[in-house]
Amino acid sequence: MSATEIAAIILAAGKGTRMKSATHKVLHPIGGRSMIGHLLASLEEVETAQNVVVVGALKEQVEAEVPDAAIAVQEPQLGTGHAVLAAREAMGDFDGDVLILYGDVPFVAPETLRAMIDARREGADLVVLGFRPADPAAYGRLVQNADGSLARIVEFKDANEAERAIGLCNSGVMAADCGHLFALLDRVTNDNAKGEYYLTDIVELAVGDGGRVAVVEAPEAEVMGINSRAELAEAEAIFQARARADAMANGATLIDPESVFFAFDTEVGKDVIIGPNVVFGPGVRISDRVAIHAFSHIEGAEIGPGAVVGPFARLRPGAQLGEGAKVGNFVEVKNAIISAGAKANHLSYIGDAWVGEKANIGAGTITCNYDGFNKYLTVVGDGAFIGSNSTLVPPVTIAAGGLTAAGSVITKDVGPDSIGLARAGQENKEGAAARFRERKAAEKKAGKWPRPDPTAHDKNDG
Repeated sequence: MSATEIAAIILAAGKGTRMKSATHKVLHPIGGRSMIGHLLASLEEVETAQNVVVVGALKEQVEAEVPDAAIAVQEPQLGTGHAVLAAREAMGDFDGDVLILYGDVPFVAPETLRAMIDARREGADLVVLGFRPADPAAYGRLVQNADGSLARIVEFKDANEAERAIGLCNSGVMAADCGHLFALLDRVTNDNAKGEYYLTDIVELAVGDGGRVAVVEAPEAEVMGINSRAELAEAEAIFQARARADAMANGATLIDPESVFFAFDTEVGKDVIIGPNVVFGPGVRISDRVAIHAFSHIEGAEIGPGAVVGPFARLRPGAQLGEGAKVGNFVEVKNAIISAGAKANHLSYIGDAWVGEKANIGAGTITCNYDGFNKYLTVVGDGAFIGSNSTLVPPVTIAAGGLTAAGSVITKDVGPDSIGLARAGQENKEGAAARFRERKAAEKKAGKWPRPDPTAHDKNDG
């Protein structure tokens, strides 16, 4: 398909009051990407020449999310037909086919959009996207002619018994030639109970002109609209089910699939094992043969072949694990490279750091990367050994083969194959522990130190 022949108008002017949110409805995320972001990703695959987003309430929020799209403002909001007309000026002199979409209907697939454009180019004046829901409920029905073309759209409240028995329903998504679309919309009136201009009225006008209106069908999940938090949760469940199925089909093992949550761009290699309750935020790439154990949270990270993560690990943006690296339980890594074969197995924070090959980070180690104003780099060389409970205060380097003694606060560079020791000297007082216990037991027996009563505390006393 030529990018010069297709455009899209995305309707996103509604207030979304049922979401009960200060955030515009179409900006709520599914799999870490906004609803309208999912739709724009599909349009990118279709290679649209331009996209126009029609906004109204909270328009500044939507504009910030779609910097590459043209913006049209619908004010006041007088129906779907009026919303599409609001995009006319932004369309400029475009002369191809136009897809009419909805910002709160995020899952329409590129293949479906291509099928609609194909149907338009095969001679249809208009193309309407239909679907067959498990429960047709109050959807408008698509009444077809014998040849499959669309005769009319009948709203549920106006349908007779035979029409209500039709399973094919209207999604609201359409395709049309740009010039013809606006010519039809110019003829739509607001002679109805709400005084609004309905997009669906162009179907009756086109048929009345002797035109042909084609119907393309899509699965129900593709055209679900999201108007509430409950429907947002349903959409998330649909997205996650697809992502899990794709990961397993491509060679990953999910121990408990329903407890694993992917983002829209998670890349998972082959022979990867993912334990229960693992959550992926955006920007994660996982190589082959990786093991990610239970209750780990990973975002913005790259994990090399054969690496091991977790359980209870957190990889934040900028984390890079080399081949065979290990990040264990209750370890957090942020903007740091853990090179091939390096280990940080227990209870550590590694931020703004470079850890060399086969280095070992002992339990309880932290990098003090932030001083309240700036971030600083910690370098741990190849084969270095960081003793347990070490505090590394950057900018600092522990060179290749270097070692820090447990409990040290390292503020100066440690040279190759050297030991960094920085802690107070130990003093042992013979018999002092026994004397301490005797004194405290006597004080307790004498009632010198009664049990504290927290209920007696006066908050005004500080």
